[in-house]
Amino acid sequence: MIPIRLAILASGSGTNAENIIRFFSTDKRVEIGLIISNKPDAQVHQRAKDLGIPSFTYAKDILNDGKTMAQLLRNERVDFIVLAGYLAKVPAELIFAYPKRILNIHPALLPKFGGKGMYGNHVHQAVVDAKEKESGITIHLVNENYDEGSIVFQAKCPVLADDTADDVASRVHELEYRHYPEVIGRWIEKEFNW
Repeated sequence: MIPIRLAILASGSGTNAENIIRFFSTDKRVEIGLIISNKPDAQVHQRAKDLGIPSFTYAKDILNDGKTMAQLLRNERVDFIVLAGYLAKVPAELIFAYPKRILNIHPALLPKFGGKGMYGNHVHQAVVDAKEKESGITIHLVNENYDEGSIVFQAKCPVLADDTADDVASRVHELEYRHYPEVIGRWIEKEFNW
């Protein structure tokens, strides 16, 4: 059986990317083909190197050209794309080339606290400032708008009255690490009829 090849798009430290790679390392049905970043100094590159996964940085003009990106990914035989802390917008042509095959994780309960500029601690601080009683994660399909694709999965955690953004981030990260790889696996099973 030829494994399903994943590409991970990441912009930062790569903790979610590493978690995904480790999760699928024993699953012969899935292969992490490569990591793509928009930042040459992103720590995800070192994680990829340590785990034996090729990683590449592309300039903004290439990343924004959906046809070029789709061809690059096809050349790498990529079947499925996972965003793990990727801060650039995915171009429409790439979304059309991979329908229902691009997943993203967002560190809040969409549709709240989503959209352009809502990432990382910006999200957690907004949750605290709004005096929300809960936060969590949303895993969704990617469409042409930030954080507006169809929701695949959500998990919640409490936000306590005296929580800081870092407190909320800690609980949200636990949810990300626990659920994201499993949801990716289930979605792949559904999409590829395993």
